[in-house]
Amino acid sequence: MTGSRTIGRLAAAVAVGVVVALVGAAPAQADTVRDYQYWLADYGFTTAWNTTKGKGVTVAVIDTGVNGNVAELRGVVKGGTDVSGIGTPDGQTPVGDNPDHGTMVASLLAGRGTGAGNGVIGVAPEADLLAVSVAFGVETGATQSNDDQIAEAVHWAVDNGADVINMSLTRNTRDWPESWDDAFMYAFEHDVVVVAAAGNRGSGTSEVGAPATIPGVVAVAGVDKDKNASFDASSQGITLAVAAPSEDLVGVLPDGQYAVWDGTSGAAPLVSGLVALIRAEYPDLDAANVIERLIKTADPHGHDVPSPLYGFGIIDPVPALTAQVEPIAENPLGSMAAWITLHRRADTPVDTDAPEAQEIVPIADPPPPVDVETQTLLPTPWTLAYITLPLSLVAGFGTLAALLGIGAARHTRRAARVREP
Repeated sequence: MTGSRTIGRLAAAVAVGVVVALVGAAPAQADTVRDYQYWLADYGFTTAWNTTKGKGVTVAVIDTGVNGNVAELRGVVKGGTDVSGIGTPDGQTPVGDNPDHGTMVASLLAGRGTGAGNGVIGVAPEADLLAVSVAFGVETGATQSNDDQIAEAVHWAVDNGADVINMSLTRNTRDWPESWDDAFMYAFEHDVVVVAAAGNRGSGTSEVGAPATIPGVVAVAGVDKDKNASFDASSQGITLAVAAPSEDLVGVLPDGQYAVWDGTSGAAPLVSGLVALIRAEYPDLDAANVIERLIKTADPHGHDVPSPLYGFGIIDPVPALTAQVEPIAENPLGSMAAWITLHRRADTPVDTDAPEAQEIVPIADPPPPVDVETQTLLPTPWTLAYITLPLSLVAGFGTLAALLGIGAARHTRRAARVREP
């Protein structure tokens, strides 16, 4: 795959769907902005804040850069880097063909507002952020493809203390490059929870794409304001973990203005924020049990779970922080290591001299068992050769002779009738 084609695929990742300018950044207008954030009360985040607001947890936002100078994000970005080659070393200069994206994502996740009841406030308003900028959709002249830049970004985030990684991006394909194998294994081995957007049908993503298809990743679907699956602002698939609001989301733009937008790019940071709340409240839980708490307390919304529409259900912050959840030993969303063993094994060098490397010949399935009582009723090679076939031939000749006799008798009777006066 060439770099330019990779960039094209990842470009669709950060498309936010419909973005509508809302209001200016003036404080007099900010109350309207807070009113737009329906998910805070409707989903119970404001109640969950009585337990924790995410203090002490660090979330890496791998995106188009986060402008930490907007009012809602001042002091929130604690570090950053640029892997595109065209941003700034702190990851806070917006890059790519949709440079607004990363700042909007960050504001939904950990925005601090602009005062009491004003401005955009994130669902984890005391969590810290790391900004990692990737220039999706533009030719940067970098020696690394976007895919390899993502791999580098994941490694950097882990090495710099991320407890959670938010990836509001998709390749628009279910598969991923091998460079991601090592990067995501590195994150999982270091107890990092990775959250990824499912993608948006409205942006041309007809199916869930990587990284949301990677085993162990929390793949996020989208729902509308009535908590029904969003078929315009979300893709659906069997790898989904949970669902969150993906329509009529309000975020902060890099210039401090506000915008209303749709897409799982906005649903993912709401889930990453909830994961940050869980990690803050349960600092001793490993990543697998954090994910288990997230999915076990989700609202199935009347569906059997897991479902291709909602995953294990719609996020429910208060139970996620307060419910009793039985501990588990492994990531409930699958094992990346097992996937690599199964799907990359053809690429593993084999020592042909080693005994274990000898060719394995499959053994044919044995015939199904036959009930002893009914065995004599079934044909065998002997009965077919010496009984069934001869009897069939005799019966066939007998039937033919009978038919010929009947035909001759009928012909004789017809001839006799013709001769009568």
